[in-house]
Amino acid sequence: MTRSSTESVVGNPSRKLPQYIAALAASGGALAAGTFLGWTSPAEIPLVQNEEYGFPINAEEFSWIGSMANLGAALMCFPIGILMKMVGRKWAMLLLVLPLMLGWLLIIFASNVAMLMVGRFFLGVGGGAFAISGPAYTAEISDPSIRGALGMFFQLFITLGILFGYAVGAAVNVQVLSIICAVIPIAFGAIFFFMPESPQYFIQKNRIEDASKSLKWLRGSHYDQRAELETLQAEDAKLRAEKITFLQCFQQRATIRALIISLGLVFFHQMSGVNAVIFYTTTIFDAANSGLDPTAATIIVGVIQVVATFLATIIVDRVGRRILLMISDFFMAVSTILLAVYFQLKETDETQVENLGWLPVLALCLFIAMFSIGYGPIPWLMIGELFANNVKAYVSPLGGAFSWLFAFLVTKVFTNLRDALGISGAFWLFSGISLVGTIFVFFIVPETKGISLVEIQRILSGEKVRGTNGHVDRAMEDDEK
Repeated sequence: MTRSSTESVVGNPSRKLPQYIAALAASGGALAAGTFLGWTSPAEIPLVQNEEYGFPINAEEFSWIGSMANLGAALMCFPIGILMKMVGRKWAMLLLVLPLMLGWLLIIFASNVAMLMVGRFFLGVGGGAFAISGPAYTAEISDPSIRGALGMFFQLFITLGILFGYAVGAAVNVQVLSIICAVIPIAFGAIFFFMPESPQYFIQKNRIEDASKSLKWLRGSHYDQRAELETLQAEDAKLRAEKITFLQCFQQRATIRALIISLGLVFFHQMSGVNAVIFYTTTIFDAANSGLDPTAATIIVGVIQVVATFLATIIVDRVGRRILLMISDFFMAVSTILLAVYFQLKETDETQVENLGWLPVLALCLFIAMFSIGYGPIPWLMIGELFANNVKAYVSPLGGAFSWLFAFLVTKVFTNLRDALGISGAFWLFSGISLVGTIFVFFIVPETKGISLVEIQRILSGEKVRGTNGHVDRAMEDDEK
């Protein structure tokens, strides 16, 4: 099946604009998630040092306030799959407005540390669920020719949300920042309410007329949806005939391979050292004698993330997932090597780096840019692409939970790692992991650019399917050998 399944049988191509609108609306959830990720940076000094909320918060307590969101996100990754199957992708995402609002209300009116921790936990519940439901919804509504670009919207809007938190937090106090952030999930719900449900969900519920209307909305009123509808029905019939239990899904070759790829990608995503690099942003800029205050340095990092992620959104369906992942991981390794060398020289004799202040700044900017064009957004995109509909509710949440748990662990144990290995040793470790990640992508990760979701399952099952570029995927070809 080399021809796009969304090409009309009568020659009328599908419209792309409605799909962009739906994907942008869905990405409002990612914007809401990004704001609570960016909240911790501008909130730390006012809450810990200035006691802005009127009660004391020490550094250890604030580290728990920040990391509780990761635990909430990990916990919600499993229920969201069931919820998506029960009420649909659209309504599952709309219901996530509730924990986000509850979380912000607890933070806005917090009178003790416990309220802040519980509030952050509920924000994580909403954000972690969006990490699963957002990419899944976008993958299911998209034409294969633009699925990559639309799938990248999720990470792009997360970075926009983080930058929003940095910038607004620099201008207002923590309570006002929290109030402004609380408006975003409300706006998301008001806009996304008018978007269509995924056609795949309607097909699964045997609501063929609703699926047809959804396709008409997404592809345009002049689009003849019969061919795509037949493809979706045939795939659903096949999945029903092969309906499996939770344990049986792990006996399918395609599912096992998709799980290995997804867990591998989120492992290398978290273990790239991105948290350590961001943690040391202020230190690195100070070492360069840049004269920038911590707030300005943080905003610069946020801008680099947004610009690089936007670039990735433009080129992902032209260049492909694999090449961007390999470029990303390789140059992240180069960046962390440069940081390791710098800090090692500084630890040995600070006079050796007196004239090298530019080196860590260059390495940091390169790292953030490379992370943002590859390992930042693409793992989430591919989690939405790799799993078949009959196993998605079972196993795709594992990738999200795995990622959030690793984020929690890395955040909490980085200080111990730094104490044991030194900051240079920690960066040497991260560089080695990134090099291994590059090799992992080359040999294990398939190219999914321009390939329908049905074809991806055939590839993962071991069939040789020619993509839009006309050749069999290298990773799959090597596996067959």
